[in-house]
Amino acid sequence: MRGWLVLLRGRDRSGREGHAGDDPPGEADPLDAAQERRVRAVLALGGVPQADLPDGVQQVRLRLLERAASGREAPRDVSAWAAVVASNLAMDWHRAKRRQERLGERLAALRQPAHPSGEDTSVLSVAVAQGLDELPAAQRQVVVLRFYADLPVRSIAEQLGVPEGTVKSRLHTAVRALRARLHEDEVV
Repeated sequence: MRGWLVLLRGRDRSGREGHAGDDPPGEADPLDAAQERRVRAVLALGGVPQADLPDGVQQVRLRLLERAASGREAPRDVSAWAAVVASNLAMDWHRAKRRQERLGERLAALRQPAHPSGEDTSVLSVAVAQGLDELPAAQRQVVVLRFYADLPVRSIAEQLGVPEGTVKSRLHTAVRALRARLHEDEVV
């Protein structure tokens, strides 16, 4: 495989034509410096923040190495192939960012009272939000699905792949903990 990578790169680090076995073991890099700069530029122009550029370059390297490991033919133009992969990674980065933003907005909307009716409602909402934050993830998940998403226990069990009894148990434990929290904080 090392020989394949050297041939992909075309030249080794010293500028000589690459030949199988030229690179010391463990130092085969499928991207030369110019290709790496091009990948970084495509990622940056695609809107990927500077802090995420090294991860993007590593993803391109990984995909090239995976291609070699799977036995597929080397790309005819590694530089062009790497640029296209980098462009796709930039698009994926934006999709993930938008997905995270939408999720944050949906969670914020769930925590805001639909019809604020005074200070008591605000205090209760804050106390419930804090109580939810303190619950274990599995309990918080079933509480949100049951009481905020208004899903029946059966649907929650099916979606999570757990028995209905497990959902009921988690709900019971979570509600008991939330109730204790609200009494402890003298909210109710």
